[in-house]
Amino acid sequence: MSSGAAGPTRRRVVGRILTLGGTALLSCRPGRGTARRQPGPAANVADELSEGRLALQEHLGAPVEPAPPGGLHPLGLGDRRDGLLFVPAGYRAEHRRPLVVMLHGAGGDAPGALAPLVARAEEGGLVLVAPESRGRTWDVLEGGFGEDVAFVGRAVDHVARRVAIDPQRVAVEGFSDGASYALGLGLVNGDVFDRVVAFSPGFLPTGPRVGRPRVFVSHGVDDRVLPIERCSRRIVPELRRKGYDVRYVEFPEGHVVPPAIAGEALSWLET
Repeated sequence: MSSGAAGPTRRRVVGRILTLGGTALLSCRPGRGTARRQPGPAANVADELSEGRLALQEHLGAPVEPAPPGGLHPLGLGDRRDGLLFVPAGYRAEHRRPLVVMLHGAGGDAPGALAPLVARAEEGGLVLVAPESRGRTWDVLEGGFGEDVAFVGRAVDHVARRVAIDPQRVAVEGFSDGASYALGLGLVNGDVFDRVVAFSPGFLPTGPRVGRPRVFVSHGVDDRVLPIERCSRRIVPELRRKGYDVRYVEFPEGHVVPPAIAGEALSWLET
């Protein structure tokens, strides 16, 4: 796999996988967030962002700028906190690719967010984008949806301008605080995301939903950061009560994403 001149290599990204387990700010209790079907006029953009809606400007699947070469590339959207884009080496504009938006845990960054799936993204032909939160964790965990929603939307727009994405195969994934945020964004924007992957989530943001994305949840039975009894064993039944198709996996470890679980999630994304 090649890499962008200014970006980190896959070896560097995968080497940071074990730095993922930051402390969550909200542990296993409801968050905030509601939804509308479509973004409104400019005067209502702030309201849409506060409800977790992605105000996308670009049409997925119709790039208008040259694609970057295969490998990892900085997004170039933020000075202090930015993100990374991964494009598989075999990418061709005539073949639309699945997109996964990947969200880091508290205190994390884009390389940490990419770590669970980047080693197998090439063989799966996945395009990955890992935007970084504006603060140390995602906004909904610190008071409500806001700036981070806008930045995630900018990141998706950035990809859509350059890479041909299959609009029927767009997923959002996260670990820990990022998993909670993935659930929040994914269920509010079910018309954008067809699947949600939540590795060890802490809580399920409440509010009206849009669409009906499929959901994958995993959690370690020995997790002492976000205990499984108070988190996923409450979240998953709630999702199922609301009619979501949920694949749920427990494993005998702590607050981590084991390679076998990441592989299972990737296989699920490919079905």
